This record gives sequence, structure tokens and C-alpha cells, in this order.
Amino acid sequence: MKELSVTSRIIKSVYYSREDGQLRIRFKNGQERLFTGVPEEEVEAMVSATSPGTHYIDHIRERFTRVAA
Repeated sequence: MKELSVTSRIIKSVYYSREDGQLRIRFKNGQERLFTGVPEEEVEAMVSATSPGTHYIDHIRERFTRVAA
């Protein structure tokens, strides 16, 4: 997994694997989420959004399968 740069009030770090579409998000409150089947374009949209946290809530949290953490 490759770490992607993100500036967010709620997200501490983002890791993404192109090979299998896994997206790992670590939040500043210590929680962590792992999703599968996330397209690279969606991850790029999140990390470049004005509010990555809002983008996560609106476009990723309920749309993709959460597998761990």
C-alpha cells in the first residue's frame, strides 16, 4: 500500500493499493477503516477534495465494502 498525502481535519492518513483496490483510512481520533474495490479515481477525488472527510462520508463510507478495522 502506498501512503497518499491528505490535508483533513478528521483524516490522519490514507493508504491505497492499486493492485487490489484496498483503501485504508486512519482517522485523527484513532479509528481506522479498510475498504475493498475502491477505484483509483475515487481515491484521488477524496485526497484532492476541499474536504476529504466530507468526501469520505458522502462517497466512500456507504458505497464500498468495509472489510476490517
